[in-house]
Amino acid sequence: MVAHVAVSLSRNPYESIVGNGILSRTGEFVSEILPVGKCALITDANVGPLYAEAVTRSLEKAGFTPVIITIAAGEKSKSLSSAEMVCDQMIAAGLDRGAFVAALGGGVVGDLAGFVASIYYRGIPHVQIPTTVVAQVDSAIGGKTGVNAREGKNLIGSFHQPALVIADPATLRTLPKREFNEGVAEIIKHAVIRDAAMLDDLPDAAASDLPALIARNERIKALIVVEDEFEKLGLRALLNFGHTIGHAIENAAGYGRFLHGEAVSLGIAAALDLSVERAGLPFDQAQTVLRTLRAFDLPVQLSQDIPTEALMKTLGKDKKFEAGAVRFVLTKKLGSAFVSKEVTKGDVRRAIEGLRAAESI
Repeated sequence: MVAHVAVSLSRNPYESIVGNGILSRTGEFVSEILPVGKCALITDANVGPLYAEAVTRSLEKAGFTPVIITIAAGEKSKSLSSAEMVCDQMIAAGLDRGAFVAALGGGVVGDLAGFVASIYYRGIPHVQIPTTVVAQVDSAIGGKTGVNAREGKNLIGSFHQPALVIADPATLRTLPKREFNEGVAEIIKHAVIRDAAMLDDLPDAAASDLPALIARNERIKALIVVEDEFEKLGLRALLNFGHTIGHAIENAAGYGRFLHGEAVSLGIAAALDLSVERAGLPFDQAQTVLRTLRAFDLPVQLSQDIPTEALMKTLGKDKKFEAGAVRFVLTKKLGSAFVSKEVTKGDVRRAIEGLRAAESI
């Protein structure tokens, strides 16, 4: 069964196609929306050997001429130097403004390739082909592209919506358990802010019906993006639940120590703590989320060797801090969330210290 998830933006509508085994139909799907010609298939050293041949063969069958560009796997490739390297290879291969970019991989590949597409010849189309849980349920949808700066995550980027998303959950079965579980943190985030029932459904769905679970999460992300594409109204900011402190932990710990979802899990634990204290979230609901995080071996306790002041310094440069004020996403009850401006830096510092306890909250 193939699901079609509409991202019904007024200017650049597109859809995500979700289904087991659809990677081999990439060329068929792309040819329905983009003219035949050259394209850059950007992937990484882990994903390329698994899936690049099948995608290339499918694109060629549909008449496209793909050029494979492989980056090193990992967060360190999400940089301006990597973007320059990819652009140089595209120029050398003769790709012009009539070409497009296809991103085959996880969030790093998707963010980098989308950013390259947004700046190459002042903008060319791109197709997202996500192969991780994080990318399929979250980062491939919504048009946020970018790279990291030395001082923080995603500080350099642009909004550039994909022309199409092709999500094949069969690719998730090749992920190591740790990488699969880190993506579940984003699913748990969606449950907290929009779909509390998913917390109960999650264990069985993750084991038995991945396409339905992926599509369910993509619809949550798509609806929020449609309502607030450029994060001007505050609604899209709800997708940052757990990410404010999570991104700071990623940066302060050094990229590579934590997977993205692991850092987000710690951020969710801190956001739950703040929600109990500042928004009246019932304690038992917070505990339900923490139990779900632990069930997928996601961390909820912060190591002592990551200094609180290092996190606070990084937080001060986060895009979610406006003119020095803290904009923090909280929840009053599971299934809903809001952006609070009443959380103080002292509250954030206390929540970080709370993460060091044996049991959060």
